[in-house]
Amino acid sequence: MTHMKTLKSLICALLLLPAAKVLAEGPVTLYAIGDSTMAPNTKCDEDPGDPGRGWAEPLQCFFDPSRLIVRNCAVSGRSTKSFINEGRWQKVLDRIAPGDLLLIQFGHNDAKKSDPKRYTDPETTFKENLRRFVTEAREKGATPILATSIVRRLFNKDGSLRDSHGRYVPAAAEVAEELNVPLVDMNRLTGERVLQYGPEESKKLYLYVEPNVAERFPDGNADDTHLCIRGAEEFAAIFVEACVEAHNPLGQYVKPIPDL
Repeated sequence: MTHMKTLKSLICALLLLPAAKVLAEGPVTLYAIGDSTMAPNTKCDEDPGDPGRGWAEPLQCFFDPSRLIVRNCAVSGRSTKSFINEGRWQKVLDRIAPGDLLLIQFGHNDAKKSDPKRYTDPETTFKENLRRFVTEAREKGATPILATSIVRRLFNKDGSLRDSHGRYVPAAAEVAEELNVPLVDMNRLTGERVLQYGPEESKKLYLYVEPNVAERFPDGNADDTHLCIRGAEEFAAIFVEACVEAHNPLGQYVKPIPDL
């Protein structure tokens, strides 16, 4: 409740700013590209009760669809390398129009050294791929926004969180600074939220499922990387709040939140 009130106050302050110009052709589009921590849950078609969600899925509820539409193009298991090599980036790029926005979050799968189809070096190929997304989106007249990877729920014995992303998080931040791209440090922000919940309560944000609750997990599930519906909604709110607070280009499209 407190988190939502904070978001509401930030949005109300934003509404005092001059109204942003909306393209005459209609709403702009926010394209989201990334991995399973953002991606739509394709399993929901088979089991509507499946609790798994990527955090880009609830984003649309923060925006008036007459002004901005969210297209979640993130795909489970992809890295910057495989997203490009499979032709997925080109399909997104072909659809981007002037005035659109592009949200980029990769890193979880780029770090998998055992898989040459996905692995990228954080100092070279990972940065090169991020630069490509940014540069090519800008060439189409779109505004890119970089986000660092959300935190994994991995607690140390002293109650702190263990870093599981290594150089991929600072590498994304370095590209954002180099190319003057708005950055939302989701790794830091989601880490702060997980720490607020603590080791036990934070399970409510991730894909922890009791046996015989969801068809996909008849024996239950314990996942410290992927999110449940609650976690996806909270992390989406964290992202939107950060955009509003930083006055980055996406923040201007956020709609007021009703009283809770």
